[in-house]
Amino acid sequence: MLGENKPGHIDQIKKVNAGVVYRLIDQHGPISRIELSKKAQLAPASITKIVREMVDAQLVKETEFQEMASRGRPATGLVLDTRNWHYLALRIGNGELILALRDLSSRCIVEETQPLLLDDVRPLQFLIAEQIDAFFTRNQSKLERLTAIAITSPGMVNGSLGVIHRMPFYTVKDLALAPFLAARMGLPVYLAHDIYGWTLAEALFGAARGTRDVIHLVIDDNVGAGVITGGRILHRGTSSLVEIGHTQIAPQGRQCYCGNHGCLETLASIPHLLERAAEGMARDTASALHHQPLTIETLCRAALNSDPLARSLIQEVGESVGRLLAVMVNIFHPEKILIGSPLNQASSLLYPLISRTIMQQSLPSYSAALTLEASQIAGRGTLPGAALIKDALFEGSLLIQLLQG
Repeated sequence: MLGENKPGHIDQIKKVNAGVVYRLIDQHGPISRIELSKKAQLAPASITKIVREMVDAQLVKETEFQEMASRGRPATGLVLDTRNWHYLALRIGNGELILALRDLSSRCIVEETQPLLLDDVRPLQFLIAEQIDAFFTRNQSKLERLTAIAITSPGMVNGSLGVIHRMPFYTVKDLALAPFLAARMGLPVYLAHDIYGWTLAEALFGAARGTRDVIHLVIDDNVGAGVITGGRILHRGTSSLVEIGHTQIAPQGRQCYCGNHGCLETLASIPHLLERAAEGMARDTASALHHQPLTIETLCRAALNSDPLARSLIQEVGESVGRLLAVMVNIFHPEKILIGSPLNQASSLLYPLISRTIMQQSLPSYSAALTLEASQIAGRGTLPGAALIKDALFEGSLLIQLLQG
């Protein structure tokens, strides 16, 4: 039995070690082989073998650099060689598809926003595939070696299966989008919920970098949360997020796309919030929201100018999410809460409401030193998709495929 399992065990060790080495070069390069061996806790011979494979695959290159406190000849160090490796990052939005060609350093080569019509009767996967084909045709001159596709999507998503079970905006049921595109394109495809990708991007590139315990609250087209605990994202690769958006707040409320009524998402998501504002305007003819386009910007501006309707809507959002966050604070004991939302335009009103509710309804020892901050990453872009690729390289699964050609 041991003999039968040994090849798989060796492959797993190789994947993990390669991912560790790649991550350390990314984070500390230029770095010498000796220093790399120390940080990776791998034998010099193992480092030499892994690095040779990466250099041969043009994933890593050598460069000279001056070591600190050294006046001698420059040392030879390792850095990533990412220019000739590209991937496609996609974000499925409300009536639109954002496509970006990026290199393995996450640098954006070209980005486009294309329509993804809500009322098109053709299956969603074929609409997306057509947009991908057209994108590559338009940008063929910029394209280098294509490695993978990363997709972030709203809805109920199982990242490990590559399946979107349900979505707002689009009528889908158990859509196996990642397997479909992988078979069509001949590339690995990574799929995750918008919020999972956004939380991962905050951990790799943004406000959660270097922080071990974080709750990332998102109030946008979706309402949900990502949780980083002990430096790792909760529910990694499965359900992808903490489903506070589908917690019932008002049992007699609107029906949600998940099938239930009165979910937090039907109360606080940006599309529903604007719908509720429009309904309120019909009753409140004196609201400052009249005589101008109703957008999240005008709603936030009116709330900051003490418009009763606008303030009451944001107050309800703040208190509702604050109650759920108080429970999460008691469970996860975060150092900070990051908030990613267009409602950050009214942060001076929203944040105190959330903070006060958390303080009232959670243990003081867990909330006393808690800070609330705005997210640094734009969740409506393709950087969350870029985070999926970076994570797959660090974890080793994508890296091994690239090393094997």
